[in-house]
Amino acid sequence: HFHTMRINMPAGWFYSTEGLRDLCDIWDKHGSGVLNMHGATGDMVFLGTRTEELEPCFQALTAGWDIGGSGSAVRTPSCCVGMARCEWSCYDTMQACYDITQAFQFELHRPSYPYKFKFKLSGCPNDCVAAVARADMSIIGVWKDDIRIDQSALAAYAGGEIKARGGGSP
Repeated sequence: HFHTMRINMPAGWFYSTEGLRDLCDIWDKHGSGVLNMHGATGDMVFLGTRTEELEPCFQALTAGWDIGGSGSAVRTPSCCVGMARCEWSCYDTMQACYDITQAFQFELHRPSYPYKFKFKLSGCPNDCVAAVARADMSIIGVWKDDIRIDQSALAAYAGGEIKARGGGSP
């Protein structure tokens, strides 16, 4: 028998090299060693294992990963990198995406929603994940209240007292 397994992406698609090595070691031991990084969701798809290897592989993977992924009714939620890498993010997209994924995990595999229902989360109106165009439920961060500017820091920067970093390290 030929089975595939799917690993939910870490929020924001941040896979560490240690995590990737761990996943590859598990799949080398229990499967074919062939995998695919799904471009639209960031899920990792493990291609090809035997029936008798499903349970041992499942046990190894649940030690640090979320098993599952897109179903026929609810697709894997996706988000921009949010506050981890973007100065414009108005909320923690990765935490919100993780929370939604956990809340709807059951629905991914036991359909009760319309066909291919998609959640996409953007941290700001730039909408880097095209939530408006490509999702059924778009969650987009917007400014709340007036934009606050530290006038003394702005004056210090304009006067050359604060060195511009250009996004780099200090």
